[in-house]
Amino acid sequence: MTEDRTPAVAENPEAGGEEQPQEFKGRKNGLYSGVSDELAASMKSGWADTELHGLEPVAQAPYAAERRARLSAAFPGERLVVPAGNLKVRANDSDYSFRAASEYVHLTGDQTEDAVLVAEPTGDSGHVFGLYLLPRSDRENGEFWLDGYGELWVGRRHSLAEQEQLLGLPARDVRRAAEELADRAKSGTVPTRIVRGYDAGLEAALADVLDAGKDAEFKEFLSGLRLVKDEWEIGELRAACAATVKGFTDVVRELGQAVATSERWIEGTFWRRARVEGNDVGYGSICAAGAHATTLHWVRNDGAVRPGELLLLDAGVETHTLYTADVTRTLPIDGRFSELQRKIYQAVYDAQEAGIAAVKPGARFRDFHDASQRVLAERLLAWGLLDPSLYDVEKVLELGLQRRWTLHGTGHMLGLDVHDCAHSRREEHVDALLVPGMVLTVEPGLYFQEDDLTVPAEYRGIGVRIEDDILVTADGNENLSAGLPRRAEDVEAWMASLA
Repeated sequence: MTEDRTPAVAENPEAGGEEQPQEFKGRKNGLYSGVSDELAASMKSGWADTELHGLEPVAQAPYAAERRARLSAAFPGERLVVPAGNLKVRANDSDYSFRAASEYVHLTGDQTEDAVLVAEPTGDSGHVFGLYLLPRSDRENGEFWLDGYGELWVGRRHSLAEQEQLLGLPARDVRRAAEELADRAKSGTVPTRIVRGYDAGLEAALADVLDAGKDAEFKEFLSGLRLVKDEWEIGELRAACAATVKGFTDVVRELGQAVATSERWIEGTFWRRARVEGNDVGYGSICAAGAHATTLHWVRNDGAVRPGELLLLDAGVETHTLYTADVTRTLPIDGRFSELQRKIYQAVYDAQEAGIAAVKPGARFRDFHDASQRVLAERLLAWGLLDPSLYDVEKVLELGLQRRWTLHGTGHMLGLDVHDCAHSRREEHVDALLVPGMVLTVEPGLYFQEDDLTVPAEYRGIGVRIEDDILVTADGNENLSAGLPRRAEDVEAWMASLA
C-alpha cells in the first residue's frame, strides 16, 4: 500500500479553491498539507473521455430479470430494498476485500459496494426495479484523486449509463438513496421491506417504517429463491468445480514443499489457483494435516505436514460471478494409505457412495444424510467402537451415538454461498423433496480425536472426509466434482502420477 492514500487537505480548507470538498479528509500525519490552486486547476483538465458505449448485458442479466419477476409476484404492493453492503475496516484505513451480498448479486448480476436494488410497487401489482450505484468520480471537484476511494486510488468504475447497459436496470446516484427512500417511505402508505445486516445507514434511515418480522420473511424468501439453480448458475458451478480440480492438483504437485514448510504452503497453493481461475476461495480453506483433520473447521493452517499422516483438504474456488465449489479430499501425504488409514477411508467412501446414490428427484433432502450415517454406524459397530451386544444399527441411529465420531450433517445446499439457502424455510429445504436443479454437497466423515479414550490408540488423531458437489438431474444426479479421484487406489495412482 502506498504511504499516503489521502492527502491531508482537510487541515487546510482554503487549499484548492472554493470547489475543494471539505469531506475529503486526509491522514492525520500525511506528507501533504494542502493543494495549491495551480495543482487543483491542473488536475481538472487534460483527461480523455473514457465513457464506454454499446456494452452488451452481462451473461446473467436475463436470468436475474426472471428472478426479479418471481420476487415481484411474491410481494405485491410492497417496496423492496436489497442492499449490496458496504466496505468493512480491516485495520485503521485499510478495508477487507469487498464481497457483495448474495441476495443482491442473485437479483442483479452486479457486485459493487454501497449499491442498492429497489423495487417500487406499481398500480398493477407489479414493480419497477431500479438501482442506486456509486457513479464515476467527479473530476471537477477533485474527488477522483483527493478522495481515498476516488478512481485514481482504487481504479475506474462503470458510469451509471454503462451500468444501465450492463445490468438492464435504470441507475441513480447511491448517495441519494437513504434520503430518497426515507422520503418515499414516510410520505405514503406503501409498506417497505429490507434485507437486514448489510447497510446500517439505510436501515437507520428507514427504521420508522420497517418491521423486523416482515424483513425476516423477506430474507427467507430470497434465500429460498436460490434453491433451484437455472442453467446459467449450473454452468458457473461446473466452472467452479473444474477450477477446484486444478487447485487440488496443484496442491498434490507441491506436497513436497508443504512437507518442508507447513500447511500454509497448501493454503497458498490453492489460493493462487483460486485467484487465477476465479475471484477468490469461496470460504477459508481447511488444510488440515495429521490430527488437525479431526477439527472440522481447521483454518489456522499453521501445522506441520508429515509423511505417513493424512491431509484433509477442504477447499473451493469461487468464480468471478461468486459461485463456489466445496470439495474435500483426504490424501496420504506420502502417497500411500496405511492399512488402518485405508480401512477408515473405505468406510467414509462407502458412506459417501450410499449418500450420492440417494440424491435423486423425489427423494427427501434428508435421505442422503440418513444413508451415509447408516453405513458409518454399521462400521463403528463392526469395529467394536460401539458395542454390538448393546445396540443394533437402528438403535445407534435413533440415539445418535455415531455422532461422537461423525459429528456433522452429511451435506448442504451449494451456490452463491458455500452453505447456500441457509435462511430458507425448512419445509422447502431440509424437510423438502429434491427437484432437478438443486445442487448439494455429500460429505460424510469420521473423526477420532487425539484424546478420545473410547477408541484404540492407533485410531486417535485420524480424520477422514470425502466431499463432492452433486447436481440433481431429471433422472438422478451428476457429480460436478468427479474430476478428482475418490477411491483409495485411484487417489494413490493419481498422486503417484503427479509426484
